[in-house]
Amino acid sequence: MADATADSGMDAVQRRLMFEDECILVDENDEVVGHDTKYNCHLMEKIESENLLHRAFSVFLFNSKYELLLQQRSATKVTFPLVWTNTCCSHPLFRESELLEEHALGVRNAAQRKLLDELGIPSEDIPVDQFIPLGRMMYKAPSDGKWGEHELDYLLFIVRDVKVHPNPDEVADIKYVNREQLKELLRKADAGEEGLKLSPWFRLVVDNFLLKWWDHVEKGTIKEAADMKTIHKLT
Repeated sequence: MADATADSGMDAVQRRLMFEDECILVDENDEVVGHDTKYNCHLMEKIESENLLHRAFSVFLFNSKYELLLQQRSATKVTFPLVWTNTCCSHPLFRESELLEEHALGVRNAAQRKLLDELGIPSEDIPVDQFIPLGRMMYKAPSDGKWGEHELDYLLFIVRDVKVHPNPDEVADIKYVNREQLKELLRKADAGEEGLKLSPWFRLVVDNFLLKWWDHVEKGTIKEAADMKTIHKLT
């Protein structure tokens, strides 16, 4: 069991979430096999020794100009602080409303919850039925010597104009980007300019899916891009 006193330097909000939130443990076929604390699910020692894999989601929210909303994770985040990433990245919790499997409803419920928590986006601005699950990917990524990610990640797209009020406990900054601005962001990250870093899961989506899916967003054909049968194992 994780020792709560071992991380006394952890931000109070993040500390509470680490010990109170129960993530959904799955196998490589995305079958639920149990649950564990967010703390244990992000300890690299546990990930490596017990092969802990948890369900996650990544939201890509576009406005009506087809610009993608990005966030910079807060400095107090335990994993990947101050990196830039897609609109929202988190976990469905081990609770009835977020375990619903049909049409990824549980994951979509969790996405609506976290967009309110992290970005202050009202639920009425992002109806659950407007999230379009496009695919799933599995990846592992260390954050530092202690923490990391091992996730089976649902990729959710939504096109909505929303009101955003970021929660500073979760988000340091936000910006909307078009394709060219995103490519410039990638260039700066690759060159190490301005200390700019991207989350590993966001980079995997950019490198494997995002630009072709962006075409579908602009054409209004995004549902045609969906493939929820395949689980892409990426590194």
